[in-house]
Amino acid sequence: MNHDQARYTREEKNLHEPLLAEKGEATVDVSESSPLPSDLTRDELTLPELSEPEVTRHYTRLSQMNWAIDSGPYPLGSCTMKYNPKFIEDVAADPNGAVHPDRSAESVQGTLQLQYRLQQYLAEIGGMDAVTLQPPAGAAGEFTGILIAKAYHDHNDEDRSEVIIPASAHGTNFATAALAGYDVVELPANDEGRVDVEALRAAVSDDTAALMLTNPNTVGLFERDITEIADIVHDAGGLLYYDGANLNALLGRARPGDMGFDVMHYNVHKTFATPHGGGGPGAGPVGVVAELEKFLPTPRVREVDDGAVGYETFEPERSIGKVHGFTGNWLVLLKTYAYIARLGDEGLADASAKAVLNANYLAEQIDLDVPYGPFHHEFAATSGDRDAADVAKRMLDFGVHPPTTKWPEMVPEAMLTEPTEIESRSSLDDLAEAFNLAYADTEEALESAPNRTTAQRIDQATAARNPRLSWQALDDE
Repeated sequence: MNHDQARYTREEKNLHEPLLAEKGEATVDVSESSPLPSDLTRDELTLPELSEPEVTRHYTRLSQMNWAIDSGPYPLGSCTMKYNPKFIEDVAADPNGAVHPDRSAESVQGTLQLQYRLQQYLAEIGGMDAVTLQPPAGAAGEFTGILIAKAYHDHNDEDRSEVIIPASAHGTNFATAALAGYDVVELPANDEGRVDVEALRAAVSDDTAALMLTNPNTVGLFERDITEIADIVHDAGGLLYYDGANLNALLGRARPGDMGFDVMHYNVHKTFATPHGGGGPGAGPVGVVAELEKFLPTPRVREVDDGAVGYETFEPERSIGKVHGFTGNWLVLLKTYAYIARLGDEGLADASAKAVLNANYLAEQIDLDVPYGPFHHEFAATSGDRDAADVAKRMLDFGVHPPTTKWPEMVPEAMLTEPTEIESRSSLDDLAEAFNLAYADTEEALESAPNRTTAQRIDQATAARNPRLSWQALDDE
């Protein structure tokens, strides 16, 4: 066996990690351990009998079997998985930040001051007049924003039933509008991949509650007609909603409020590097223009001067109510504040510049066709007559995480790619090489991939409908 073969064999071996129970076991007598009722006790318990190094190595290997942003690039287009700097975790872990949200305003002035400042920072960044920190995720922010639009129209005694959404919109927009009780009117893209302005003119009516839009859009294109689009929607009495999914392309360079948007949500996990995914707490603040401020969720934080406190929570005049507990997920918001404060104006603008540069550089290095451009922070390549999902699976074998596939549908066999601002040129070159190797591989290799990952190809539809949530489920087959 030569050196390369030996290395490959070790790599293959490391793809599989036995359960602790399979590594060794010991039977422990527990019959006299507790005076619990008999139906809650047992006479003995089988536990793994392992040393501390064995247990440590076991969990370390398991962690290495999952891909993570700490492992390498995570270029999911639209979903924006970027590195979270460790200093914000240190800030959130500071014991002084462990403040119960139900304490009196007098006793948490520092916490309220920070939240007030964050409201101001986000309002300035987005060109909005007021911000709520309450929504617990980006999708919750979307829903909150549309509920605010609904409350606005109801307050004006207008029964509007439709929300217009472009084909290039962020995917959750359609679900958000429907969940809020609106009929969805899908707007086609023009030949350039942008909003078809004439189709928009034909779509708006007295039934139009809002147009949901992100700019740049989901294929990374800036809507050059945005002021005309805003005028068309406003002239029909509707509101313009900004999905913050792609705000990291604009930081320090352009603001949704200046483009004519009336309400927006901020994806802090995308734009300001708080954690993303895993089912944990998130944050999706919402900003609005002055006319919509009175409809924001309760409570908000404001500055006062009554001699006793400097900051307090309050309920807006015509609030839509609560969309989450208290003022929001405090420690996630603390991380957002820390990131913005550390980077400052110049740092945020620099992050935006690097996001655009990295996307355009990577697009130039790959052999796949990129049908639209010029683009900003992300691009939608097409794998042409090759199945995008197969190409993505093969990329896993080359040690990188693939991009989003099969979406948006306006690009056939789409591979929606967003490297974000945090990747180096070397990292982008490695990613480009994986793209090109996978794209040029044989049909047989693509259809069988991945082969060098812990989990092989799965039936994704069945897995989604019938998930196995524990290893014991394997014994039921």
